[in-house]
Amino acid sequence: MIIPIGTDNPLRRTPLMNYALIFLNITIFLLTHDPHRVGPGPYDIEILRDQAVPFKLDPVSPHLYQFISYAFLHADWMHLLGNMLFLYIFGNNVNDKLGHLGYLLLYLGGAVSSGLGHALLHSVSVIGASGAVATVTGAYMVLFPKTYVRIIYIIFFIGTTELPAFYFILLKLVVWDNVIQRMIQTVGNIAYDAHLVGYAFGIGVPMGLLALKLLPHSHFDLWAVAQRWHRREKYRRVVEKGYDPFSVTGAGGVKAPSRDAKPEPLSPRQEKILELRAKISQTVGVSDMTAAVDAYFQLIEIDPDHVLPQQNQLDIANKLAHLNRHPEAARAYEAFIKNYPRYPFLEQVQLMLGLIYSRYLDQKDRARTHLRAAQEKISNPAQRQMCRDELDRLG
Repeated sequence: MIIPIGTDNPLRRTPLMNYALIFLNITIFLLTHDPHRVGPGPYDIEILRDQAVPFKLDPVSPHLYQFISYAFLHADWMHLLGNMLFLYIFGNNVNDKLGHLGYLLLYLGGAVSSGLGHALLHSVSVIGASGAVATVTGAYMVLFPKTYVRIIYIIFFIGTTELPAFYFILLKLVVWDNVIQRMIQTVGNIAYDAHLVGYAFGIGVPMGLLALKLLPHSHFDLWAVAQRWHRREKYRRVVEKGYDPFSVTGAGGVKAPSRDAKPEPLSPRQEKILELRAKISQTVGVSDMTAAVDAYFQLIEIDPDHVLPQQNQLDIANKLAHLNRHPEAARAYEAFIKNYPRYPFLEQVQLMLGLIYSRYLDQKDRARTHLRAAQEKISNPAQRQMCRDELDRLG
């Protein structure tokens, strides 16, 4: 058994809409849940009060309101608590990213699309917020694929660990829980198709908004990750066709060395630096950030001024911030800003660095410098307000 208990993704503002949806689901459950016998058979049990039965989604003769109302009804406490746990863990950050109205529309859209998917494929009535929660979870995977999910696992013993959000949601929640379990489980009343449609809606809508630039994106969302992968693949195909990136004359008029020229031998120090850089690149690529951070510390011991490739340097700095290694994180962010001043989301890095200097390192002058620089370029109203509030607090 694997149970998520949190993420390493900090919030910028209070997710009031998500709290309101959780409160509404619990309240409606308390008002409508009433298991009682309605016939002589062993399965003639109705779990809802008579007044709530018309609000189930009946695929045979559905009413329009049922495509919303069914998502606020639950079969029992375990059904409710499971859905609310996932909604709390993944919905808070999605609410933070989309805003209250955008998040509400996504949630309700997920409920409607999941209900339609179930109604087209099945004739059995359905209740539960699982489809809407699947939508929110799918959206989290798109918006924050490089974060980590903290889980409790119960196998032969109980323990906790962190898993990459992208792989946890895709492999565990989508593939295992709704594809493989469906094939090996012979009985049950789980609406697998509603879940899958919910995930598809939750993945497709944010990806579409990011692609159309209707939703502010970051360097870490799934659309940006897919774009970088596409560029790497395009470059690889061009090189395979015979393009030699080292055969052209450089900007200074000096031709790159011939492939046949013997390279100068590396010193042990240079070899170690290259080895550590390769290790960081490999471990970041498979989301093994703990190993990447360890290699980074070894690297800066050898060469304190060393700077990694852009994405690796930023990934390391972000992980150090999540680990509350604030002096090391500030140093990594400073190196990033100095060496990559044309990074398209530099204001986000400056905001993070300003907050670290202000809240954790008590370096007010440096905090003001970075917060003011961020405030000039940030387009997100909530982040601009955060800069203003922090600058006011600094005096």
